Amino acid sequence: MSDHDLQTPTAFDPFAEANAEDSGAGSKEYVHVRTQQRNGRKSLTTVQGLKKEFSYTKILKDLKKEFCCNGTVVQDPELGQVIQLQGDQRKNVATFLVQAGIVKKEHIKIHGF
Repeated sequence: MSDHDLQTPTAFDPFAEANAEDSGAGSKEYVHVRTQQRNGRKSLTTVQGLKKEFSYTKILKDLKKEFCCNGTVVQDPELGQVIQLQGDQRKNVATFLVQAGIVKKEHIKIHGF
């Protein structure tokens, strides 16, 4: 046994890479578009992760006019500014952000059912 070098196996975390890349809600390189169920058939679409230099109110104004829905900008202590829109507007918002040149398609993550 002294002639062979024994290697002890080290602990392998299969989720370490995923946790390092996508830390969830606070991830800054992606724009997260989510839907939240309210009550009954009502739902809410949230957009977070946009860069700070963009004017959230101007983006919201264009989104509201484009999709004929109401919305607001909410200040969250952990996530920063979050755009909320009424209804399930996930795909609409993603295509709007790409067409407006705000975000590249690779940097948008659409969450939800």
